[in-house]
Amino acid sequence: MIQQFIDQAPIFFTLNNGLYWLRALMTTLSMALIGCVVGFIFGFVLVYFRTSPIPWLLPLRALLIAYVEIFRRIPFLVLTFLILFASRGFGFQLSLFWVACVTIVLIATAYIAEIIRAGIEAVHRNQWECADVMNFSRARTMLYVIVPQSWVFIVPPAFSYFIMFIKETSLTSQIGTMELMSAGKYFNSIGISPLMAYGTCLLLYFALSYPLTRLGRRIEVRLKNRFKGNMATLRASDQ
Repeated sequence: MIQQFIDQAPIFFTLNNGLYWLRALMTTLSMALIGCVVGFIFGFVLVYFRTSPIPWLLPLRALLIAYVEIFRRIPFLVLTFLILFASRGFGFQLSLFWVACVTIVLIATAYIAEIIRAGIEAVHRNQWECADVMNFSRARTMLYVIVPQSWVFIVPPAFSYFIMFIKETSLTSQIGTMELMSAGKYFNSIGISPLMAYGTCLLLYFALSYPLTRLGRRIEVRLKNRFKGNMATLRASDQ
């Protein structure tokens, strides 16, 4: 095995192959980033209407709850194939990249909506009452009062979920999306040692995920410190 590695190293470690891996790396990051950012936006919209007290929005709230419960329980790979064949069946010639992005958006919206809902509910009810006394609309209350205080509860699990989805994108290789796992399969198929091909894949996933994990922890610590500072200021003002 060591001799095979030595023999294949000059063939494998070339500029063209490095650029190929870089393109696969950027595709993986782009899919996760586009899917989770759009899912984050949709998740906020979903939570806003799902938690609305307006009676005539009850059917919509029921549909949104059903959406969250269903899409949190569908396997990622199964939904990927469904999106692929449904798009072809209805005449939409989506690229494999956008099939993967749509799949991530659908699942990310459901998961992130639950994270956002939990974060908003963690803010004390008194904040809603204070905003109501000041005659804030529900939208202004959410935007200027509740959401700023809920970041400390939303960002850490949402960031962890984003990193998890970077790894989940490896499943899109099953439909032919050219990302890191597909790159590993390609090099293995042309005779490169599986240890070298998939080992490189493993190292690149780690190189992508670990710095983001560290960044997420730093953001979490900063948000917690800011939250504690705000709470201390409020207690001081009450006294």
